[in-house]
Amino acid sequence: MRASQPPQRDLVLVGGGHAHALALRMLAMRPLAGLRITLVSPDSHTPYSGMLPGLVAGHYRFEDTHIDLARLCQWAGARFVRASACGLDPANSLLELEGRPPLGWDVLSLDIGSQPELASVPGAARHTVPVKPVAGLWRRWRALRERLDDRGGEPGHIAVVGGGAGSVELVLAMAHALRGRGARFSLVSAAVEPLPGYNARARRAVSRALAAAGVDVICNARVREVRPGRLLLEAGELGPFDEIFWYTGAAPAPWVAASGLQCDRQGFLALRDTLQSVDDERVFGAGDIATQLDHPRPRAGVFAVRQGPVLAHNLRRYLLGQSLREHRPQRRFLSLLSLGERRATADRGPFSATGAWVWRWKDRIDRRFMRRFVDLPRSMPRGHFGSLVELASQEPQMPCGGCGAKLAADDLSAALAALRARYPEHCPPADAADDSARLPVTGGAPILQSLDILRELVSDPFTMGRIAANHALSDLYASGAAPVAALAAVTLPFARPRLQRRDLEQMLAGALEVFSAVDCVLLGGHSLQGTELGLGFAVSGVPIASDGRLLGKRGLRTGDRLLLTKPLGTGVLFAAHMQLRADGRALRAAETMMLQVNLAAARLALEHGARAATDVTGFGLLCHALEMLDPAQGLALDAAALPVLPGARELLDEGVRSTMHAPNRDSARAMGAAVGDDAPPILFDPQTSGGLLIGVAAPAADALLAALRAAGHPRAAIVGTVTEAGGGSAGNEAGNAGAGRLVLA
Repeated sequence: MRASQPPQRDLVLVGGGHAHALALRMLAMRPLAGLRITLVSPDSHTPYSGMLPGLVAGHYRFEDTHIDLARLCQWAGARFVRASACGLDPANSLLELEGRPPLGWDVLSLDIGSQPELASVPGAARHTVPVKPVAGLWRRWRALRERLDDRGGEPGHIAVVGGGAGSVELVLAMAHALRGRGARFSLVSAAVEPLPGYNARARRAVSRALAAAGVDVICNARVREVRPGRLLLEAGELGPFDEIFWYTGAAPAPWVAASGLQCDRQGFLALRDTLQSVDDERVFGAGDIATQLDHPRPRAGVFAVRQGPVLAHNLRRYLLGQSLREHRPQRRFLSLLSLGERRATADRGPFSATGAWVWRWKDRIDRRFMRRFVDLPRSMPRGHFGSLVELASQEPQMPCGGCGAKLAADDLSAALAALRARYPEHCPPADAADDSARLPVTGGAPILQSLDILRELVSDPFTMGRIAANHALSDLYASGAAPVAALAAVTLPFARPRLQRRDLEQMLAGALEVFSAVDCVLLGGHSLQGTELGLGFAVSGVPIASDGRLLGKRGLRTGDRLLLTKPLGTGVLFAAHMQLRADGRALRAAETMMLQVNLAAARLALEHGARAATDVTGFGLLCHALEMLDPAQGLALDAAALPVLPGARELLDEGVRSTMHAPNRDSARAMGAAVGDDAPPILFDPQTSGGLLIGVAAPAADALLAALRAAGHPRAAIVGTVTEAGGGSAGNEAGNAGAGRLVLA
């Protein structure tokens, strides 16, 4: 976390549910020295279930109802890993993740929610839209709205299967959102009436709301099969429907039971009252994925919220070797149900009330909960609240410098052995212990080499490895070369050796994911310990073109067009992330861009006769473009055509800047560009793993642009034209005609 001592243990929070969001916030406010926290979630935003019906109905924005986990982790000093868990190996302390190596842990907590039970009804999995996991509900609802809109206003018929509180709120929210459009809604329930278990007054209020919204309520209707657009019941058939939303009983992710940990009869993780697994005290659980065996409760968000503080308390005390608190969930809880419009029903035991004031009451409660994750404290506590640094007979020696700071040989060997099993053709062989390595190339083709090293940009070491590898290879692509071999330069922050081993394996696995896709062999490298993470690669390549032709930065002619293959904005987005001002969705778009490989773009540039190319990185677009020009040449840039990542322009307009922004502006001026203070700031934003800037003859520009977009670069654009120098200037110095080498259109 934020303590000064090197990490000693890994706490991995799997899932971004309510309990984990609360626990992470509480642990950050009272940090443990030596503890490293990692949050694993498939999405950067997690929904607050209590406000989702209001989002569907149109009462809230996406930002009002979702916790930005990437921002929360950045504030908390925790690592955020965007990935889906798919398995758990408690014996080896490994969390299996889809599409990437497993993640090691010392203490683990599960809060991944539940999913609909679809297996018992034939066709349900294929022909319905499962409401859970709720993180995907908003995307699925928007997709349905777009389909209905494309039909020119033709009314649709939507079914919701289920009779509990969630299904009632959902169908009323949908009916409110599509009011006045003639859409029809059916609520299909196997129960005698909706909301079994609620008191009679609440059920009557809901029945009136359903009738007023025009929802056709079909009860005592058990679905025995689902066919496209139709529900086959035990007593007939319903349909056709444009969409069927499935909101029935909850089921757990199957990999939880497959882990060997004890589960209840349905497969939910079995917990003690301390929220620990009954047979592995290192594994904790909360929310819908788990059941407290001595105090089972319905799977409702209110219980997860109440578990959050207990989970944070017990995780802390377990890590410190102290006694844990037992959690006794309440038997009755206040249920506040939205009724589509801004009205709600309250239910608790015999008490019930309905009206607009109940909705306002619910709205205040929900907004108060969400403010905990929006209004994050700007100042954090000084020092720490306990330490995990293991006591020894004497104070541990400070790490040495020079080669005394290398990783231990057995840790390095263990990490490479695990990677070799996953990437056998692109990882150093077991007997590769020489002082140098031969490049795996033959013939007389020239060999190009380049070197690039990055400081930590993202907290997920696997993603960091992918970005660093792709970033290093782009220098080869810009030169018209295909990679064949790489050497790694790794600096790992001081930490307990097993934590360093986990990080090394994750980072190199990410790099090998990139290298293996382009048939580049990782020959070896060098590792060090240091104060911060650093990762880079020396890469070697051979010409892509069969005739050996390469690309250089120079060689452009007047009239040539400049094409940019990727959007700009990584510098400002990650600067904003450090300031807790970036949206997690924008960061994900930036990561996706950085992981896009430039090899296909380089091949197309050669095929279309490109005269020059470079990759846009830390100097920003303008400085890299000016590097491509001869002294007698100038540049006309079409600022409106520049592709920009989502959110980047807005942040620049708000005054957010990378630390390299001002030096890049100064460098552009030193290179002869008369840029004024009102020049577009995106020109000076530093990029990581940016696109290629390709210069090509004007007649070939449109064909190259079409080919780039067809090859997976949809944001590629023609952004400028090479001119003669002295054609004008940019920004508020436009009156100094002839003074600069840049004209902005």
